[in-house]
Amino acid sequence: MELRAFAEQVLLGTTLEEKLRQPAGITDEHPGAPLVVPTAPGRPAALRFKPQGSGKADFPGVHRLENERERGRLLHFFANHELLAAELMALALLRFPDAPAAFRRGLLQTLKDEQLHTRLYVQRMSQCGIAFGELPVSGYFWRAVSTMEHPLDYVTGLCLTFEQANLDFCRYFAGGFEAAGDRDTAQLLERIYRDEIGHVAYGLKWFRRWKDPRQSDWDAFCRQLKFPLSPSRAKGITLNVEGRSAAGFDGRFIAELNVHSQSKGRTPGLFLFNPFTEGYLARGRAFSPTQHQRRLAGDLENLPQFLCRQDDIVLVSKRQSVEFLSGIKQAGFPLPEFVEFDLPWTEGARRPTLTNSAGSAPAICGQNLATRKLGRLRPWAWGPDSLELLAPFFTQVTGEERTTDTSFNPAIATLYSKAWSAAFLRKFLASVEAEPWLCAEHEVGVAVNSLEHALEAIAAIRGRGHHRVVAKEALGLAGHNAIRLWEPQLLETQRRWMAKVLHNGRQLVIEPWLERVEDFSVQMEMGTGGLGLCGYTGLINDRKGQFQANWAAANYHRRIPARILAHFSAPADIARRIQDLYGRIFLALEAELRRAGYLGPVSIDSFVYRTPEGASRLKPIVEINPRYTMGRIAVELMQHTCPGSHGLFRLVSQATVRAEGFADFNAYARSLRERVPLLLEGKPVPKIRQGALCLNDPASAQLCLAVFQVSRTLDSEI
Repeated sequence: MELRAFAEQVLLGTTLEEKLRQPAGITDEHPGAPLVVPTAPGRPAALRFKPQGSGKADFPGVHRLENERERGRLLHFFANHELLAAELMALALLRFPDAPAAFRRGLLQTLKDEQLHTRLYVQRMSQCGIAFGELPVSGYFWRAVSTMEHPLDYVTGLCLTFEQANLDFCRYFAGGFEAAGDRDTAQLLERIYRDEIGHVAYGLKWFRRWKDPRQSDWDAFCRQLKFPLSPSRAKGITLNVEGRSAAGFDGRFIAELNVHSQSKGRTPGLFLFNPFTEGYLARGRAFSPTQHQRRLAGDLENLPQFLCRQDDIVLVSKRQSVEFLSGIKQAGFPLPEFVEFDLPWTEGARRPTLTNSAGSAPAICGQNLATRKLGRLRPWAWGPDSLELLAPFFTQVTGEERTTDTSFNPAIATLYSKAWSAAFLRKFLASVEAEPWLCAEHEVGVAVNSLEHALEAIAAIRGRGHHRVVAKEALGLAGHNAIRLWEPQLLETQRRWMAKVLHNGRQLVIEPWLERVEDFSVQMEMGTGGLGLCGYTGLINDRKGQFQANWAAANYHRRIPARILAHFSAPADIARRIQDLYGRIFLALEAELRRAGYLGPVSIDSFVYRTPEGASRLKPIVEINPRYTMGRIAVELMQHTCPGSHGLFRLVSQATVRAEGFADFNAYARSLRERVPLLLEGKPVPKIRQGALCLNDPASAQLCLAVFQVSRTLDSEI
């Protein structure tokens, strides 16, 4: 029988018997002309593909394999996959009659293996009470691979994607069947696993022969894949390194595949770290981050990966190393997809565009980001900078009714102002009964627009006995754009600074200096259904007010930390009173956010301070931040810890590292791993019980290393 006739029998046959028949003595003397791809392979009625978009079938997991019928249902999926592979191999033989003879001989042998695998699965599932065709079958493999235009497309799409993924699925489910006491099926999967190693090795050999020799296997693989395929489709639940090594993959390919992530169907959200929004709001296009600020932003640009889900996308100027991402994955954190962009802090960056440094649209494994559907846009902060960068993506968003106007507008811009926060607090305090543990209205900042009004505000504060005063720009980056007025008389340099700020049309907030005892923050999310609480975190700033760390107690997501409440000796029900106070603040804030049309992350910075008489009081609102914060990062990190654990998220500077006797961040990170090694618990996704983890790559960090430390007691961290 001629190979062409055999391939037509497998591809176009309308009975299972035809499709699985293996005649003897196959020759390949008349390969014929290339076949036009049919819409679908020939199949008996019961095995025709279910309509596209009719929903995903219920795929049984290993936890359901105790039930014999569930085992049969799982084998039904596997049998359809094997039949699809045989049909696609037959199509490749018919599509590429001029391919090398050795390639076609190898393809014939793998096709015969797939026929055998299908028969074996059908026999085993029938013993479990399931007939082949009893359940709906998917045509996804066919739609993804049948468009192949060159044999390289075939080996990339089928051998190196779906068959490579089967190296994982076979081993994983063989273990599941073994655990369920079904040794026969476990041994069947092990047999198929060994065959799959040979199939993948065959594909890899021809892939290397046809790919661009200047490209690595990984780079060529990513470039060759065509939508809807991505490297994520080439792996299963647990990456089987042993099988891939046996098939011939090199270490770099395996490591890259291990950390690669891209949505397999869910529409991804797009995340961006843009920490300079308040600077752009205050100064407009005249604002330019300093070199120090740019480098700091570059060090921390990957932090949104701890805010998003595995299928989401994070824009970065440079992806973190494979070694670093492998460690993050081993610690139980899902990895998003990283897309490299010219971001505003990139050295020599141009105006943000949808092009990469080569001037072409950034391709992610063959699919341009500019053409992909997106579920939502989530910058660190909505402002002029993020709006300019993300505006071209709005037409791609399918999951939210968001526009450039509703994402950011003048009302939302007002929320960033310290003057707005002060006015909100003053209005709130006027609506509640005065309490001895709560700050007074006169301790709230006053917004001024002229030097005359600034001097009046300073005089009024000092007239009430507060000799130390702080003057802040209403808009500005944390820890910057503020001065302390501690001298009895205003210095000329201080007067000039205030006059310059006010002359340039920027507001100042004048407030009394309060002796802080403990800072903390409240992390929330404003959604269409209202304002929801995410958690409470302690806050540690340096003397200049710049962020150093957040800490979170074991019950961070439910109540204000006991460490904060311990500063108040009375009344006896202080915990309930403060909790109730914040409940009222949340309601008032929710109404304001609705009026502004704001949706997204929100936080409130608060602190406990000590009066000159030694009493503790609460300033419930210092600033309201309509954006992500480091406190929100801490809250999200805590979701990956074991119950009862406490966490500390901190930023470690170069100066700190050197002061502790380390040459660089790499040396510090190595020491940290040795001093506080990670202890993980739970499967299949482990959680951190204790230990320390670097959250950005120590090998590439220039100014700052983000560290998350987990312990069983809070005092051991702070």
